[in-house]
This record gives sequence, structure tokens and C-alpha cells, in this order.
Amino acid sequence: MSNADLLPSLLFKINENQLALEAAIMELTLWAEQRGASEVSGNVRGALEAIGRNEEFIKMTLAVLMTPE
Repeated sequence: MSNADLLPSLLFKINENQLALEAAIMELTLWAEQRGASEVSGNVRGALEAIGRNEEFIKMTLAVLMTPE
């Protein structure tokens, strides 16, 4: 298997890790909110918005990369 063949699978796994980290960070954000850290949780939610904004593009690009020619 060539390096070019491995790239889509690698990117897919990295994206899965990113989404798992997003979920874990959101859980911590909810925990912080429950303890009154609303400013911190607001900052975290703002940072996590970038993942949401980019998610669809990443999924579409991975689908194209993983489609056999």
C-alpha cells in the first residue's frame, strides 16, 4: 500500500479523534457550567464552534478522498 493510499484513512482517523475530543471537552464544559464557571465555558464553546464549522467540509473531503478512482 502506497503512502497516498494511506492518507485518506489517516485523515479519517484523525477526524474521529477530533470529534471524540470535542465531545469530551463539551462534557467538561457542562461540568464547569454546573459549578458556575460560565465565562470559561463560554470561551470553550466559542473555541469548539470551529470544529462544528469545519466538520461538513472535512466529511465531504474525506468522502472524495476515499472514493476509488
